[in-house]
Amino acid sequence: MVLDFYKSVRELLQQEQRLILMVVIANEGSSPGRKGFKMAVSKKRMFGTIGGGIMEHKLVEYAQNLLTKAAFRPFIKHQIHDKSAPIDQSGMICSGQQTIAFYDLNTEHIPIIDSIVSKKNHHIRYTEKGFNTDLHPTAQHEWEFVESVALPNRVYIVGGGHVGLALSEVLSRLDFEIYMLDHRENLNTMEANTFAHFRKTIEFEHIDHEIPEGNNIYVVIMSFGYRTDEIIIRRLLHRRFKYIGMMGSKEKIATLYTHLLADGFTQEQLDKVYSPIGIDIKSESAQEIAISVAAQLISVKNKTS
Repeated sequence: MVLDFYKSVRELLQQEQRLILMVVIANEGSSPGRKGFKMAVSKKRMFGTIGGGIMEHKLVEYAQNLLTKAAFRPFIKHQIHDKSAPIDQSGMICSGQQTIAFYDLNTEHIPIIDSIVSKKNHHIRYTEKGFNTDLHPTAQHEWEFVESVALPNRVYIVGGGHVGLALSEVLSRLDFEIYMLDHRENLNTMEANTFAHFRKTIEFEHIDHEIPEGNNIYVVIMSFGYRTDEIIIRRLLHRRFKYIGMMGSKEKIATLYTHLLADGFTQEQLDKVYSPIGIDIKSESAQEIAISVAAQLISVKNKTS
């Protein structure tokens, strides 16, 4: 995601010569914008996100106004998501707060952006002096945020219901990029999910086109019911992931596996699926299920053997 973002930044700079880069360098509490979220704003285009809502709208207008003025040095703005705050109110009421760094970019920044997009395993250091890939700075900084550009751990949550929403919230505090997929239009829990980095409404019959293979890919299946689960698992069993798990009762899973074996899927393929999903903590509520699934994902991620 970081590399793709900066590829788009480079393209936009080549086209328009100047843009404003906003980077969330810190967050606390239930902030919709989390550390590492970023957004680029030019006179004609914008992409990325720093958390959405009225706050983002306000800061996009602020960034566009900056583009009408002289170049500036990097600075930060605090945003407090509480209307009772005496200063730095974001206009949102979700509690928490975040800090956004502002950078004025022009074509002179293209070499540093090229160094970012050409490498897979380094870091970006954001400070009041600019941003670069130097991991051993010689000076102290007033503020800084170091972002990894290593291949990210991506979790594809298939099912945007209450459990999917709860799992997104838990994973948002961990080292995962969160992709939320569902086939239902205008799903309220999907629209309320500010924790996922990406949300998309798809047809489950084509889900294998939406989820890439890879040793950094985690797939969590928790769709609306048995029928959709079967559509999804049939299209993903032959693919290679770091983790694939499916929510459901033991009885439902046993019935589904019987059908899959009868249709030619192998026991070896089925054994790769974590199901019933999550570690056994006798979870009942959506939040408890989310914690049990997150714990299982962490366990798989941190295995060295």
